[in-house]
Amino acid sequence: MVMLGVVFGFLYWALVQAWSLLQVAMGPAGDLSQHVLFGGWLLVAPLTLAITRRPGTGIVAEVIASVVEVVFLGSPVGPVLLVSALVQGVGSELAFTLTRYRRFGWGVYAASGALGALLAFGLGALRFDWFAQDIVWLRLAVQVLSGALLGGVLAKVIVNALLPTGVLRGFAIGRAARRGGAT
Repeated sequence: MVMLGVVFGFLYWALVQAWSLLQVAMGPAGDLSQHVLFGGWLLVAPLTLAITRRPGTGIVAEVIASVVEVVFLGSPVGPVLLVSALVQGVGSELAFTLTRYRRFGWGVYAASGALGALLAFGLGALRFDWFAQDIVWLRLAVQVLSGALLGGVLAKVIVNALLPTGVLRGFAIGRAARRGGAT
């Protein structure tokens, strides 16, 4: 969990740099670039939950990633990122909580990313007054779709790619796979 949090802290920082470039490239629509990439900032929670199968680990991994990003790498988002990471982690973990950490299918991963994006959207909408904008529903749709695809489905793809390598053999997901359980 800690290792994933640290690694994703660096990856999330790199994603902020990509976001900055995309924002410029999109010109007048650049404000939507954050929502397009948003799911990328949700990856560590479902990965950690899938590997450890322990409640709370997704939230903790998201917060660790944000600490690395803010404290060690100087994220331009600043300390508010710690609150955002907590909200994202709670949202991402919610899908697994609803299945009592027993189901790890494509739908649960997609729901994990979508819920993380949805809760984070609420925080962002309050902070930046998006509710007063005409495009609030477009922002919401793009961010939730990004969360489902980049934060959920991509996490499942990564887990499925790692499992046959044997690197997850000593973790809960590896034990479940050996017993023929859901991965």
